Amino acid sequence: MDSMKWLTEEEQASWRAYVHATTLLEDHLDRQLQRDAGMPHMYYALLTTLSDAPTRRMRMTELAQQTKITRSRLSHAVTRLEKNGWIAREDCPSDRRGQMAVLTDEGYEVLVRTAPGHVTAVRSAIFDRLTPEQVQQLGEISRIIAEGLQPEGADLPWLR
Repeated sequence: MDSMKWLTEEEQASWRAYVHATTLLEDHLDRQLQRDAGMPHMYYALLTTLSDAPTRRMRMTELAQQTKITRSRLSHAVTRLEKNGWIAREDCPSDRRGQMAVLTDEGYEVLVRTAPGHVTAVRSAIFDRLTPEQVQQLGEISRIIAEGLQPEGADLPWLR
């Protein structure tokens, strides 16, 4: 006997709508950032994460964890961003094997120029379409999903 608990029609419709919306959103944001700054959304996330860090620097392992990307993918991205002059690498003062990613002044200026267009793209794609209650629900639902996918001790690629 099949004990699989399949999705109901309503769950299937919600799941497909979610996948459709998130795929379209990521494409929308990638296109906006490519057009305005010549970078994909993931690179923008790295720059903004560094801009929020004390002295605009962070250990590479912590940057991978915060942006939810593998260390190898992060290394490739940082190499590309270094070539643009937007990020520099430094040796970690507390760990000889560790490296720090540092947002350069040029990288910070790119963020300053790019942020207004990015915020406009996010706002028009999401927040201008939702009621205040829906915005609150979106945040709550997203946190619940994220918490369920990264329980304490989880073997996640960016933690390896």
